[in-house]
Amino acid sequence: MAYGNQEHTSLLGGYQPVTLATERGEIRCRVHAAPAAERGVVWAGGIGSGWDSPARDLFPRLAEELAGEDIASLRVRYRHPTDLAESVFDVLAGLRYLETQGVRRFGLVGHSFGGAVVIQAAAKVPAVTAVATLATQGYGAGPAATLGPRAALLLIHGKDDEVVPCESTEYVHRLAREPKRMVLFSGARHGLDEVGDRVHREVRDWLLSRV
Repeated sequence: MAYGNQEHTSLLGGYQPVTLATERGEIRCRVHAAPAAERGVVWAGGIGSGWDSPARDLFPRLAEELAGEDIASLRVRYRHPTDLAESVFDVLAGLRYLETQGVRRFGLVGHSFGGAVVIQAAAKVPAVTAVATLATQGYGAGPAATLGPRAALLLIHGKDDEVVPCESTEYVHRLAREPKRMVLFSGARHGLDEVGDRVHREVRDWLLSRV
């Protein structure tokens, strides 16, 4: 995969805007740097394609927290947010960018549509050792069956999800091999804001112990 990168020098809200120039177009990203980090996480949202984050801004909050643990983070904005294959390409480009920064072990976190995106990306990159999905869709998540035992899979879903039923996560959990963990929250909807603090703890502990 041929790509370059264009970095801006200023930090905005704890992140650095980065544009990855690939043969398929430019991919806008936000990097939360950790000097000399050998571990990194790529964060992928849903089909909204913006910088939205579930669980009360989980992505930027946890990215900043992990930087203090010497784990770099990169948030991806899809070029084509309803195209699964192209969105997987975007996440793979993000992983390769972090590799150029010295990162050697990876975690992936995806919400909704992004759950299938990160599962597919993880299946293609042996250096991914941890995956977390939040309210994932079932479509496109079949490669979950190939992740274990190399990559540990955390699956989180709200039982009152009004967009994607929690049966989608239960389906992926049945496919997956160990190590895996499924957490279903009563009273939580698709955005998981109702249980934001609990989701934060689950994802943080998973990444710190598995990446």
